[in-house]
Amino acid sequence: MSYGFLDIAVTPSVRAVQHEMGASQLWEGFQGHRAFDRFTPDEAAFIAARDSFYIATVSETGWPYVQHRGGVPGFVKLIDEKTIAFADYRGNRQFISLGNLRADDRVSLIMMDYAHRARLKIYGHVEAVPLDAAPALTERVLDPHSKAKPERILKLRLEAFDWNCPQHITPRFTEAEIAQAVHPLRERLATLEAENATLKVALARVG
Repeated sequence: MSYGFLDIAVTPSVRAVQHEMGASQLWEGFQGHRAFDRFTPDEAAFIAARDSFYIATVSETGWPYVQHRGGVPGFVKLIDEKTIAFADYRGNRQFISLGNLRADDRVSLIMMDYAHRARLKIYGHVEAVPLDAAPALTERVLDPHSKAKPERILKLRLEAFDWNCPQHITPRFTEAEIAQAVHPLRERLATLEAENATLKVALARVG
């Protein structure tokens, strides 16, 4: 558990609910480590394997907005131990997340690995970077094979992260993961079909 994450997440109202639910004693006076303010190789590997995530922003009226972002695995780039970045491509032209970020740059990300029932939560500050403002960053982040039109780079500066337990995460699998899992079965099936064809030829000759 990242208690740096809880330093941000636990507000007076959260503490009141913890008290009402009989859980306040779990967190009061905790003096543990608060070292989860930088990504380690474990988080780097997890982020590099993701093909989507959810990002939450808050508007000036206080309403939260959650958006799904997706791409090929590795579309979120680890720039350094406290920074990740990804391309912001042309979408439905509503610009809700981008507008919210102009008023408040704080975000919360959730990255899911459904197959392995793992979840990484991230708090950070996001900066919108024009494509021509940081050519090296743009080149590093953009996918040269993507047909989508990039409009900017969104760069997140880490504040804290936390891992969730796997409880209540329903396993789900991508098309690529299923294909990899059934590949040995397909190979075995192809072998059996070939053997069956050979036997049919042999029986036909005997008959």
